[in-house]
Amino acid sequence: MPEENPVSTTETGAPAPSDAFTLSVGADGPLLLHDHHFIGQMAHFNRERVPERNVHAKGGGAFGRFEVTDDVSGFTKAAVFAPGARTETLLRFSTVAGEQGSADTVRDPRGFALKFYTTEGNYDLVGNNTPVFFIRDPIKFPHFIRSQKRRPDTGMRDNDMQWDFWTLAPESAHQVSILFSERGIPGTWRHMDGFGSHTYMWVNAAGEKFWVKYHFKTDQGIRTLTAAEAATMVGEDADFHRRDLYTAIARGEHPSWTLYVQVMPYAEAPGYRFNPFDLTKVWPHGDYPMIRVGRLTLDRNPENFFAQIEQAAFEPSALVPGIGISPDKMLLGRMFAYADTHRYRIGPNYLQLPVNQPKVPVRTYAFDGPMRYAHTGNQPVYSPNSYGGPVADSVRGEDNGWYSDGEMVRAAYTLHAEDDDFGQPGALVRDVLDDAGRERLVSNVVGHLRGGVSRPVVERAIAYWRAIDKNVGDHIAGGVGINGTA
Repeated sequence: MPEENPVSTTETGAPAPSDAFTLSVGADGPLLLHDHHFIGQMAHFNRERVPERNVHAKGGGAFGRFEVTDDVSGFTKAAVFAPGARTETLLRFSTVAGEQGSADTVRDPRGFALKFYTTEGNYDLVGNNTPVFFIRDPIKFPHFIRSQKRRPDTGMRDNDMQWDFWTLAPESAHQVSILFSERGIPGTWRHMDGFGSHTYMWVNAAGEKFWVKYHFKTDQGIRTLTAAEAATMVGEDADFHRRDLYTAIARGEHPSWTLYVQVMPYAEAPGYRFNPFDLTKVWPHGDYPMIRVGRLTLDRNPENFFAQIEQAAFEPSALVPGIGISPDKMLLGRMFAYADTHRYRIGPNYLQLPVNQPKVPVRTYAFDGPMRYAHTGNQPVYSPNSYGGPVADSVRGEDNGWYSDGEMVRAAYTLHAEDDDFGQPGALVRDVLDDAGRERLVSNVVGHLRGGVSRPVVERAIAYWRAIDKNVGDHIAGGVGINGTA
């Protein structure tokens, strides 16, 4: 015999009087305000959604482990990367521009956000499936995202708005070239790479500093969708990527990624041929080869999507000893923005939610605020104090800073010898893509430009692509019916 269903309760734990009928004056009479069970359920229902993320709203994720397979202790003292370390991990995938209900298989970068529950506190690595990004200064970020979202008048996405921004911000060329290549639409989340994208600092036990870039290479192999395949899937299953990850793990196919890093000696950054902190650039592997670190494996689906994925909060400010930030301006801007958006979206005590809690004791002077449930009893709420409150560790909690001196200015990075916006995307188009890949790139761009982009912006887009590669730009011009030079 099956066990009897458990008794449902009110929010305060008392037995629920009914889950089928409200309390009324007679069977046909008005409802009563003192039906606290009905009022409680409706009041909670009216509030059961939190604001969606402003970017990366649609996504999914799973839990797993990161295992260190190679010795990188010469570069960092971080416990998460110590030889043989094994760390519980959460990985969330997402699209960037779409809303909660948007389709998974649209042309868009994919978020690749990691939370390592380390023995020294949580370490968050917030990246994408591309090694670069559209802009290099965070003051442009709200403008860029608005250009990819919806128009204020029609409430619809707009290709003209997207290309208008991209062509007026030439530093976008590298990311746009990747976006319209075959890798612009992953086949599944399991079949794409992930990148930390930014440049970070590693510090070893001797205090030596290094600049690093993270590369998570999929062990499943790269698989992508053509524009036609993706469009078909939009109509068939808007949750295709989310469903694929969940069902793969459920049937025991646990996806994995091998982590490699590129390491640049600290002193080499000022004289490098282009700015190594520019988020629109990659470091050629011939200059800084890949060094293997370990393997990330996802083997556990969330038990509750809202509690463990929707409320998961990732922030690049979640650092641990041995890992620091760099002069990457986008990273510096995100140090504030990510944590602040969680305070707005989930509440000031979002780090007390189980999915966001570190696995180590938290001893902080943060105090009260809405929905705070963990507390420190009568521990002093101020510092300094005479009553045994926690004391900062200026050695293990160091900021891992770098030297900087100069006037306060609003300017681009100091120029290096090979700093330009079109050199690396041009090399990508000519040297990485084959003939078939270039044809698909041209087809993807032409199809997008034909989607309501105004003639002046189309002409500017052709000039943009000709600056990347003259031959590709000419083919795009022919595809949209504009001949001659732009």
